[in-house]
Amino acid sequence: MAIKVKSKLWIEIDDRPVFGSGRKMLLLAIEKHGSINRAAREMAITYRKAWGYIKAMVKRLGFPLVESKTGGRYGGGTALTPRARFLLMQFMALEAGIQEMVDAKFKNLFPDSEV
Repeated sequence: MAIKVKSKLWIEIDDRPVFGSGRKMLLLAIEKHGSINRAAREMAITYRKAWGYIKAMVKRLGFPLVESKTGGRYGGGTALTPRARFLLMQFMALEAGIQEMVDAKFKNLFPDSEV
């Protein structure tokens, strides 16, 4: 039996969550698909819910996260803003660093992985 320890990270502003693993997954899906609608489908949520998450983050963070192009002959799309990409990359680096620390501490406290 493999025993692991997990941690959960999120960012709060004024004691209110603004960014965590779910929002990270949404931004990654938007980056992957170039579309909020397709990102929402991948996450099994409605477009309305995805857009609501984006609007709430923008309101709390104070800067835009996505840039949308209207459709047309070559189609539209949605891209992350440079600040959204920076937030995403920094959050993922923080998340990885914290997990490394948690793993090391767990290994130190439970060297044989026996509880």
